[in-house]
Amino acid sequence: MPYRALASAALGALFLLTVSLGYAADRGVRLVKASIPMPDGVQLAATLYMPADLRPGERLPALLEYLPYRKDDDAPDYSAHAYFARRGYVGVRADIRGFGNSGGAPPTREYSAQEQEDGERIIAWLASQPWSNGNVGMFGISWGGFNSIQLAMRHPPALKAIIAIAATEALFTEDVHYMDGIMHVDEFETAMDLDQGRSGAPEFPLDEDTLTKRMDSQPWSLDYFRHQRDGSFWRAPVRRLEDIKIPCFLIGGFQDGYRNSIVRMLERVPAPVHAWLGPWNHDHPNTSIYGPRVEWRDQAVRWFDHWLKGVDNGVERDPRMIFYLQHSHPPGAEAQDIPGEWRADSWPPQGLGHETWFLAPNHQLLRSPAPAAADRLWYVPSAGAEVGFWWGELLGDQRPADAYGLVYDSEPLADDVTLFGRAKVRLLAAADVPLADWFVRLEDVADNGRVTAITGAGLNGAQRDSTEKPEALVPGREYALNLDLYLTSWVWPRGHRIRVTVSNAQWPMLWPTPYPMTTTLRLGGRDGSAIELPVIPAHGTAAPQFAPPEPSEQPPGVSTPGGDYAWPGSWTLERDEVRGVTTVTWRGTSAMVFPWGKFEHREQLIYHIDDAHPESAAVEGEAESVERLKDRVLTYRGQIALTSDRTTFHYSAARTLLRDGAVVRTRSWKEDIPRDLQ
Repeated sequence: MPYRALASAALGALFLLTVSLGYAADRGVRLVKASIPMPDGVQLAATLYMPADLRPGERLPALLEYLPYRKDDDAPDYSAHAYFARRGYVGVRADIRGFGNSGGAPPTREYSAQEQEDGERIIAWLASQPWSNGNVGMFGISWGGFNSIQLAMRHPPALKAIIAIAATEALFTEDVHYMDGIMHVDEFETAMDLDQGRSGAPEFPLDEDTLTKRMDSQPWSLDYFRHQRDGSFWRAPVRRLEDIKIPCFLIGGFQDGYRNSIVRMLERVPAPVHAWLGPWNHDHPNTSIYGPRVEWRDQAVRWFDHWLKGVDNGVERDPRMIFYLQHSHPPGAEAQDIPGEWRADSWPPQGLGHETWFLAPNHQLLRSPAPAAADRLWYVPSAGAEVGFWWGELLGDQRPADAYGLVYDSEPLADDVTLFGRAKVRLLAAADVPLADWFVRLEDVADNGRVTAITGAGLNGAQRDSTEKPEALVPGREYALNLDLYLTSWVWPRGHRIRVTVSNAQWPMLWPTPYPMTTTLRLGGRDGSAIELPVIPAHGTAAPQFAPPEPSEQPPGVSTPGGDYAWPGSWTLERDEVRGVTTVTWRGTSAMVFPWGKFEHREQLIYHIDDAHPESAAVEGEAESVERLKDRVLTYRGQIALTSDRTTFHYSAARTLLRDGAVVRTRSWKEDIPRDLQ
């Protein structure tokens, strides 16, 4: 690193350590309910978190979080907005049209044009308020991070900076509907399809207009299953990353499925981009089930102080990338602190190199090409249940999953190997049927034989050249297949082995292809199947010291005795080895208590597969949300079922509302959807 860059990194570290000393006394919080008018007469509901001591004539920036997740009774992020208000901002939590207490009908999909146009108008309204200095920032996790990025692409004049946590712009290949271009079904479908039907708290109106707009709205999942390839449907909400002209602060986790976007944004966004990558799951850095946990809101204040208030606090000179270098650890999915160290770096990382390892005969992984050979793999459609529900989360020992794949191990390492980035894989592969998927997992084999998952990726073989124009495989023809594994960091210690596992199924995470088959993998030679690891020096610049998590403030009268979100829940696996039938059952629950009543939520998904008949894979899901109010009990129930054969997906869904046990409204949907190379 040049001297000037080193000096800048050191200066950034100094600011990061000392910023918390620069704030005035707590300004308190005052909540104001607001209705924001849209041109078509619809009123969008928002809560303004204002400093309690806001002075006449004082002008402050607004920080917008814009979600369908029902600000008044679903997932209120009171702690973040109150934190910002106490430090001189107006926090804004707005319900998307048709959700919570916002008027209108729900949009026809997530990230719709209507959502984005409304978002631009919300930003303009906030900038025009008498308390506003004309500057607006956006922030959020997951959906709120997604639409922060999307609105930054649209250039509303008052939007000056964003913070996106656990978010991506790649809607077809990385969101929860088609991971790696392969169909995915999880609890998001059941929960969101049900939430479309729920009216706003605490009145929960049941008039005909509300019921028609919400209970009768088509489930989003139906449209997602209709669009099984990339194209205008998936690309419409997103413009080019190069179109973003405002500063972006990105926070991602190595145990979260949306982390790859951070690299793309660092490389392609022309505005200032700074990023943190920690050991976290799909959660904030201060509340993740995997640690070490750190405070992030203090650094959000620094970020917005500079870009929205013009404070010269050095944030623009912070390291572009702060990441957690994960050290080898035993497998295990329980909540834990992951061993490792914080590093400060640029992008690409300083000292980045590339090591090629070749898949070789006798299940070897070698640094030099081996003689030509081929390995064959019989397709086991139920393989992969031990690999979890997306390319994130910590997992148990991977030996049961590896038993269904082709495994390639290095010799015990003579020295540590330090990885950071996205490993690149080249497979020379063939299948004896017209449709096959390939999955590659990178793992750490300890000297006692235990196997820890590190990262992986999948490829729909029909999308080998294009996600938009897939083509069936020619049986028996060899193809060069290229995969970029999900972003990660890792240190294999001396004495451990590097493992690469190749398989053709990752169920129930991804829908199985319909044909029994055998695939062939060509080994040997310099152009044979191989993996290229992005390696960095074992030692680098230490990152600034983070503040420990501060207490998270709860809204008055609200508690979460059952947790405020059903994910990640729990799941069980049952294999009938005689019949070749496997079932995975996932369950999640949550509960919240409010001054006006109690909210209870439960979800269940049951996945079925028969190894002899992969075309008949199926999943049934159900969700129930109960509002226990002083004078009545409202129960919202949703069901979804997806089954398949070789040519067709068979979809059914239902949504039912009961008041005190009596049915008020029920709607159902059924459709046969042609398989489109899935």
